[in-house]
Amino acid sequence: MADIFELFKKISKETAPQTPIAAMVVGLGNPGIRYQWTRHNAGFLAIDALAERYGCRIERSKFQALVGEATISGKRVLLMKPQTFMNNSGNAVTDAANFYKLAPSQIIVLSDDIALDVGKLRVRKSGSAGGQKGLNSIIEIMGSQDFPRIRIGVGQKPSPDYELADWVLSVFTPEQREHLVKNTCPLVCDGVEKLLAGDIDGAMQHCNGKGGM
Repeated sequence: MADIFELFKKISKETAPQTPIAAMVVGLGNPGIRYQWTRHNAGFLAIDALAERYGCRIERSKFQALVGEATISGKRVLLMKPQTFMNNSGNAVTDAANFYKLAPSQIIVLSDDIALDVGKLRVRKSGSAGGQKGLNSIIEIMGSQDFPRIRIGVGQKPSPDYELADWVLSVFTPEQREHLVKNTCPLVCDGVEKLLAGDIDGAMQHCNGKGGM
């Protein structure tokens, strides 16, 4: 008899209506193992840390991206890693936003920033792309820059004549990689939690200027 009750409980759980997706968190980067530890993939590293904290997998293919779902700060959230390559990130983000009828303010973007020292964070409620190609794609295709973002420092070019594309596609040193995973990414996760709770000021106070080596 106990087995029958367990079966009914399982069926009830599977058929219970889910709350709708209330927000998206997008980590920017390039797909493929060759780019895994490059500076441009800081957003992917942060979204992986968020998925690990909430025990979910970002492996379902949808919206030209790999996605997963988690409940964060009481909201059902779509976690996304666009597979379009950085310069076309806006295609995946806009597809998902339109499907779930999300406003820009309900989308949090995690991206790299060459103007910040490695690991240092900056939270902004909105703003321009600041030269970051993935953010620029999102702004252009979505038609709005009014979405919160957490920018993750990856360090400035070693010299003015160093090609920007070469720099963002260069790999972190082992020490930088360890610092990002152990120190910076947990701060990013905290910031995302505060942003999803509607506490933009708290996210800024917790993250801005912190996380650096």
